[in-house]
Amino acid sequence: MEVILTESVDGLGDVGAHVKVKPGFGRNYLLPRRLAVVANSSNVREFEHHKRQLEHKALAIAKDSESMKVKIEAQKCEFTLRASEDGKLFGSVTSADIADKLAAANIVVDRKKIQLGEPIKALGEHSIDIKLPGNVVATVGISVVSAE
Repeated sequence: MEVILTESVDGLGDVGAHVKVKPGFGRNYLLPRRLAVVANSSNVREFEHHKRQLEHKALAIAKDSESMKVKIEAQKCEFTLRASEDGKLFGSVTSADIADKLAAANIVVDRKKIQLGEPIKALGEHSIDIKLPGNVVATVGISVVSAE
């Protein structure tokens, strides 16, 4: 099944990409969520007409993401947790904890966009990437200190 993406989809392509996908993925995920349209002759013509508008939308999203990146990178998240003598935490810092800490500073980020391979289980300074729309990546500093 060939589709034209109307929104950027991770792992598939950006706005305006003409991609071939499996029929079930297109029919059950992309089309109902209006992330893509079927690439038939009338949709191709119509999409070419709307392409400039979508490019303008992508520029606006990227501009918003850049301003959010500046806010995120200015923020420092500090967690005070109980830890053992060798620096291992009793518990961990997860992406949900980071999202909650950012939300307390009026920065709303989806926890799924926080690129945390596995939870933080050690004291110290950590840098975590946050994937924002428009292919913008922000880095937030995480400080985990021991609670005596």
